Amino acid sequence: MNGTGVPLVTPFSEDGTLDEAGLRAVCRWVVDGGVDFVVPCGSNGEAELMTVEERAEVVRIVADEMSVPVLAGTGHPGLAETREQIRRAREAGADGALVVTPFYFSHDQDALRAYYERLAEESDLPTYLYSVPAKTGLALDPETVATLAEHDNIAGMKDSAGDMVRFGRERRMAGPDFDLFVGSGSLYATALDAGADGGVMALANVVPELAAEVHARHEAGDHAGARELCASAVELNEAITSRHGVPAVKEAMRYRDVPAGSVRSPLQPLDEETAREIRSLVDGTLSAAGSE
Repeated sequence: MNGTGVPLVTPFSEDGTLDEAGLRAVCRWVVDGGVDFVVPCGSNGEAELMTVEERAEVVRIVADEMSVPVLAGTGHPGLAETREQIRRAREAGADGALVVTPFYFSHDQDALRAYYERLAEESDLPTYLYSVPAKTGLALDPETVATLAEHDNIAGMKDSAGDMVRFGRERRMAGPDFDLFVGSGSLYATALDAGADGGVMALANVVPELAAEVHARHEAGDHAGARELCASAVELNEAITSRHGVPAVKEAMRYRDVPAGSVRSPLQPLDEETAREIRSLVDGTLSAAGSE
């Protein structure tokens, strides 16, 4: 997998049930926008608010609808549930398993290494590491990433730490055959300059055409143009990620007439003032990028 990936939102009805028609429409929206692969059941998909069975059903629907590779989020706090989620993802048609670092309990780097090695040994899907310290409270060290990259069934990593020095060390130490993705839309062009194979970013739910164009410009050698385009979306990206999160992603998508649905409890919809701010940022980003 390479290029622009999207941590796909999961549309829910107001009563909290999965909206299959909405999910299929979201799939078509991001593919029509130019994304290269999709990641259902990640943080933006509200995976931690779904059951094992619901997550497998989301992957099945996405794999059925999609013409691009599907990297399914499969991580849980413990080995048994993660292993079961990977099995179900494979049966549902996923092409790879994205496994977040186990959370809730504290783990040192040796424990993380042993955990991922065991999953990779037992999995029929290529394993992708996922380091997101803002959510889990810990990050994979570059040295741990380099060791895990030597495993035949550990194919890559999504790094959402937001630390470009760490990212550069991971790129150098893991080697060129290891798929390394940045997890922040604000850093997409910078990470591509640093050797990223692509990115997996919430921003691609809202403006998939812009995220895809950043990668296209970089691939064409227009690195300055990629950075300029990426910079035009930074304020929107920060608002829908670190400031307001999934409710803002869905608000921005609905504003663009994409049926992103409601958030699932305990998440709450945005208040009207914040919703207006998000809509204004969407307009400003599209105007600055010339995408209106």
